[in-house]
Amino acid sequence: MRKIIAGMALLATASCSGVGVGEFSAFSDGSASIQDTSNRDYYPNDELIVVGKAQFKEENYGLAYRSFKKAIDVAPEDPQAWLGYAASADMLRRFDKADFAYRKIQPVVGNRIEFLNNFGYSQLLRGNLQSARAYFLRAYEIDPSNETTANNLELLRNSVSYQRRAPGDLRGI
Repeated sequence: MRKIIAGMALLATASCSGVGVGEFSAFSDGSASIQDTSNRDYYPNDELIVVGKAQFKEENYGLAYRSFKKAIDVAPEDPQAWLGYAASADMLRRFDKADFAYRKIQPVVGNRIEFLNNFGYSQLLRGNLQSARAYFLRAYEIDPSNETTANNLELLRNSVSYQRRAPGDLRGI
């Protein structure tokens, strides 16, 4: 009974002074001054990009996508974050998101080998082999010794050898 009376007294005091019950604190601070601000993200380095690249390399494309998305939120003009975001979106078959990222990054980086290889690979994943070839050849013209470009061209040659099938053709197997 004493607890009920003490609680009612507390409510009465709070309502008289214009201070809400939630405004009381053990250290005489108002609730606004002791709020948890840990949800405010600040990344002084490229931690999110490093994590995104590691996740991408481990083929955890969803986690890489999320990490690169956070990196874009923190540094919206970072071309590395946009390129990683686009590559992760490609691997998740989110071509709408990848296209948005490629349109955003292309004016910034121009026709660098990284962009040409990534966008060509995106076209390869979509089955646009002629477009993929054009981008890979442009990258090859810039640097014929680039290993990624050589691998992409080899992958393209191997892709041409296989029949194109409609999605779901192999359900009965």
